[in-house]
Amino acid sequence: MLPAGLHGAAREAALRALIDDLLTGSDLKRPVLWHYSPMFRPATRGRACAAIVYDCMDELANFRFAPPELRIYEHELIAAADVMFTGGHSLYEAKRKLHHAIHAFPSAVDHVHFQTARSLAGRTGAETPRLGFYGVIDERLDLGLLDELARARPDWEIEIVGPLAKISPDDLPRRPNITYPGRQSYADLPKWLARWDVALMPFALNDSTRFISPTKTPEYLSGGCPVVSTAITDVMRTYGDLEGVRIAARDEFVDACDAALALRRRPSLAGATRPTP
Repeated sequence: MLPAGLHGAAREAALRALIDDLLTGSDLKRPVLWHYSPMFRPATRGRACAAIVYDCMDELANFRFAPPELRIYEHELIAAADVMFTGGHSLYEAKRKLHHAIHAFPSAVDHVHFQTARSLAGRTGAETPRLGFYGVIDERLDLGLLDELARARPDWEIEIVGPLAKISPDDLPRRPNITYPGRQSYADLPKWLARWDVALMPFALNDSTRFISPTKTPEYLSGGCPVVSTAITDVMRTYGDLEGVRIAARDEFVDACDAALALRRRPSLAGATRPTP
């Protein structure tokens, strides 16, 4: 991890030093340079390698506070790459003409890890309904939608789990039935899933979410939790036909959560939430 506040040439020098330290004394004379972000390109430029890979997980240039030079570095990286992957189908469709060897590489899931939520002491259906989300809390979430959900159903508990990024704590909706437990370990995520009747994906529909393919979708489903999501393209395309996934417009979100709660109480839930292989 780089120290905070590094920019430009200082950041590139620090990245180069980290890569040099990693390769010093190793047998990797010609490594595969696998880039998850174009911002690494200045640190790998000119380095001997067996191949260059660009693994484009998101349209990072659309995220809040994206560095202005990111698009320049991405153009250079695409030109240098031997192969390119995208983190979802919509991102592939947006970039497929930019590289001769580009492949959609959508989210996978550690099913064994997340299915443990099904065997943990879970919900009986008799308690106060509890709904939850885990992930980074940033500009991609529709905070107004969360506030409306909590206001419309004050008898529901809503847990928003994860670290805050690029927004202020003052931006978060504050109601008695919303809690923010903060960052949790990956190992503990199934325990949180086991607490919930319904898993939420209340994403805003904006430039930063246009091409996202949330990994949490198959994770939630592996844990046996029905999902309610806003109309994210890759979620609709891959999971929209599952009974255990409800896609809802902003003004339909509360009703979709009601329907998911009713599904949760059905004995046949396991089949309804089984993720696509």
